Amino acid sequence: MSHVIDELHRRGLIAQSTDEAALREHLAAGPVTYYCGFDPTAASLHVGHLLQFMVLRALQRAGHQPIVLVGGATGLIGDPRPTSERVLNDPSVVADWVERIRERVAPFLDLPASEQGLRAPIYVNNLDWTAPLSAIDFLRDIGKHFRVGKMLAKEAVSARLNSDAGISYTEFSYQILQANDFRELFLRHGCTLQSGGSDQWGNITAGVDLVRRTNAAPTHALATPLITTADGKKIGKTEGATVWLDPELTSPYAFFQYWLNIDDVDARNWLPLFSERPADELAALIAESEERPAARAVQRALAEELTLLVHGPEQLRQAEAAGRALFGREDLASLDAGTLTAALQEAGSTTVDGELPTVAQLLQQTGLVSSLSEARRTVKEGGAYLNNERVTDGDAVPGEDAWLPGGWLVLRRGRRSIAGVRKGA
Repeated sequence: MSHVIDELHRRGLIAQSTDEAALREHLAAGPVTYYCGFDPTAASLHVGHLLQFMVLRALQRAGHQPIVLVGGATGLIGDPRPTSERVLNDPSVVADWVERIRERVAPFLDLPASEQGLRAPIYVNNLDWTAPLSAIDFLRDIGKHFRVGKMLAKEAVSARLNSDAGISYTEFSYQILQANDFRELFLRHGCTLQSGGSDQWGNITAGVDLVRRTNAAPTHALATPLITTADGKKIGKTEGATVWLDPELTSPYAFFQYWLNIDDVDARNWLPLFSERPADELAALIAESEERPAARAVQRALAEELTLLVHGPEQLRQAEAAGRALFGREDLASLDAGTLTAALQEAGSTTVDGELPTVAQLLQQTGLVSSLSEARRTVKEGGAYLNNERVTDGDAVPGEDAWLPGGWLVLRRGRRSIAGVRKGA
C-alpha cells in the first residue's frame, strides 16, 4: 500500500513540509491527529478552501484523526493582508459565521457506509481557549516565546511595515494566536500535524516552534500550493464574483457551471488536486481532454465530483438536469423553482409587469435579438424557442399555461443563446 504522503505528492497537494522523512515515519507509526484551521472572515468558505479538505480527506482515509478548527477568535482579527488593515467584524457576526461554516463543511468529512472504520472529525473553535486568556497570561506564557525579528520577517508583515498604512499590533499578533492554536490542540487532543495553504506557512511553522519550546515535543506541518488560473487570477473568481460553498451565496447550478466552464489548461492542472479518482482514471480524462477538448471531459468530471461533495446527489442531479433542460434535452417542468431561477439568473433574465408582450417583443427585451424585425426573421427561420418548443408565430402572446415553476418563461435563440423572462407582481 502506498504511503499517504506519496498520494499527496502524486496529486500535487504538497508544496512545503517540515522534515518529510520524520513525518513519513510519524504517520506510519500509528494514527496521527492532525488539523486545519479556517477563519470566518465571511459567511462562507469558497472553492479555494476545498484544497484543504482534499488533504484532510486523504489523511482521514489513511486512518488518521482529523480536527477542523473554525477560528472564532482569529476571525475577529484576521490574518494581515499585504496592503491594508482588515475591517474588524462585530463579534456576533463572526459567531454566526462560525456556525454557518461549521454546518456547511461537516458533510465534507462525513464517513460513507463503505468507510465506517475511519475516524469522525473533531470540530473546535479557538475562541474556547483564547477568550479566557488574560493579557498578562498571553504575554508571559505565550508571547515570551516569540522573537520580534522573526515575526517581522513574515512577508505580509514586512510589506505592511514598508507601506504608508503600516500595521497595527492587533494584526501583528495574529501569528501568535494561530501558533497557540497548535499548542492547545497538542495539549487537548494530542495533535501533532497541521496543514494549510502556503500563504500560511509562517504561521504554521510558528506553531511547530511554539510546541517545541513549551512542551519539548516534535510536531509536523505541510502546506498546499497556492492555486491560480492560467492567466494569474485567484481560483474561485468568476467575473469578479467569488464562488462560495454556501448554496445561499452561490447556487449549486452556478457552482456546477463554474467548474464546467473553466479553461482547458486549468482543468487539466487542477484535476489531480481536486479529484479523488484513481491515477489511471485521471490520466485517461486528461488524454481525452487533449484529444477532444470540445467534449470538456475533465471539466465535467470536476463539476460532477465537486458538486456531489459540496451539495449532495439531489442538487447535482438538478444542476445537470438544468443544463440539459435549458437546451432542449430534458423537460423544463422537471426542474424545481430554485434550480430554474438560479440557471436563468446565470443565463440572463428580464422581468415583465402588466400586459404580457408578444414572443417577438420578449426576444428583443431579453437581448436575444436587437430588433423586432430580427425577432420575426428568427421566428420565420425556425430559430426561436419558447420553453424548448419552436415558435411559429412571433406575434403570439404566451398563455398562462406556459409559465414554469417560479414564474418563468425560457426563451432560446438557436442552440445556445438562452434568456429567462419572469412574471412581475
